[in-house]
Amino acid sequence: MNKNIYIKDLFKKDFKETWDLQTSLLDEIIALKKEKRNGNPDVVTPNYFLFVEHPHVYTLGKSGDLSNLLLNEEGLKAKNATFYKINRGGDITYHGPGQIVGYPILDLENFFTDIHKYLRLLEETIILTLAEYGIKGERSEGETGVWLDVGTPFARKICAMGIRASRWVTMHGFALNVNANLGYFDNIIPCGIRGKAVTSMEAELGEKISEEEVKQKIIKHFKDLFEVASFITTKEVE
Repeated sequence: MNKNIYIKDLFKKDFKETWDLQTSLLDEIIALKKEKRNGNPDVVTPNYFLFVEHPHVYTLGKSGDLSNLLLNEEGLKAKNATFYKINRGGDITYHGPGQIVGYPILDLENFFTDIHKYLRLLEETIILTLAEYGIKGERSEGETGVWLDVGTPFARKICAMGIRASRWVTMHGFALNVNANLGYFDNIIPCGIRGKAVTSMEAELGEKISEEEVKQKIIKHFKDLFEVASFITTKEVE
């Protein structure tokens, strides 16, 4: 099993371009898995982890409800935002500047074959990262992602998650609000959940947070939780 992960920070990149990149990496891994099953036992499947910051964009999961987008086409243009219906789980969410988006494209057969465990470890990665800043992240039963003050009238989401998996290969991932403009969430019913707010690390701590520092903490906790052998910085992924 290959527990090395190629890591690439794409910095600012269009959502559709990044979605296409994820798809090409997933297809590459699946093709190698087929080759291995067709009698080439020496084939090694790679794993990838992409960081990115998207321009303002709203994305709707495959089972999501379009009515949870509260803007029409003109409203999207006025907000300088785009919209895509995509192939991950979950409902609607927002991506934009000041948000750390992480896309692990992993062959889970290199780690474990359990989607539930995969999502819980993604959540735990963010929970441990937030704890380093004195923020108590929690899970909310039946609601994937990371929340604050669960079970109170002040419950608010700080990290959204939605994935797709095909032949045990993952794509899409998480979006952690670090210094994001929370006003953009007013244009949707986030994740289709009414009556719960959205927050950011900046809003909770009252100051801008170094996104690069947060990324390094995410990498550290992801490496420990997934028992990654090593992260390898790559220039091959564009």
